[in-house]
Amino acid sequence: MKKLLLLNGAKAFGHSHGRLNTTLHDIATEHLSHAGFELRRTTIDAGYDVGTEVKNYLWADAVIYQFPGWWMDVPWIVKKYLDEVLTAGHGSLYANDGRSRAHPERKYGSGGLAQGKKYMISTTWNAPEEAFTDPGQFFEGKGIDGVFFPFHKAHEFLSMSRLPTFMANNVIKSPTVDATIERYRAHLTTVFAQAPAA
Repeated sequence: MKKLLLLNGAKAFGHSHGRLNTTLHDIATEHLSHAGFELRRTTIDAGYDVGTEVKNYLWADAVIYQFPGWWMDVPWIVKKYLDEVLTAGHGSLYANDGRSRAHPERKYGSGGLAQGKKYMISTTWNAPEEAFTDPGQFFEGKGIDGVFFPFHKAHEFLSMSRLPTFMANNVIKSPTVDATIERYRAHLTTVFAQAPAA
């Protein structure tokens, strides 16, 4: 992987100011540019051109999504971005839903054209980690990737493959910004260990 698309899904809304997500987006930019990766960045709430974003997906070897967890999902600006950009990717990111009357063995979800491309989620939650991992707590032990099952399936539909998710927890109740930043740097180093040649 040499080319990375970084998407900032931070949004100022209610009691959230979007600062931590923007900080993590900026940390990824600084960390990965120093490692020699080519980067393109989009701050979703600042606006975007749908056609340009499709081209960014086609250009990138991997996409990093940065966003908060809101009401057990992505913020509406991220969902709108995905709806618009992925739909516009018909014919370039996916051919169709994969099924064919001529080939009934082809199953739904097998029409993606983005083979070899990867994506990573970096997300912030006020929920503690154990709310995701403990079967007796709110998310029933399903983990963060279980919570984002539809998000992962949307990317599988394109034939993209998942990189390990990063999650910051307790970001309002008990924030530890410096420790979160150090953990994120370590996560990026591990996930993108094969830095491109300078």
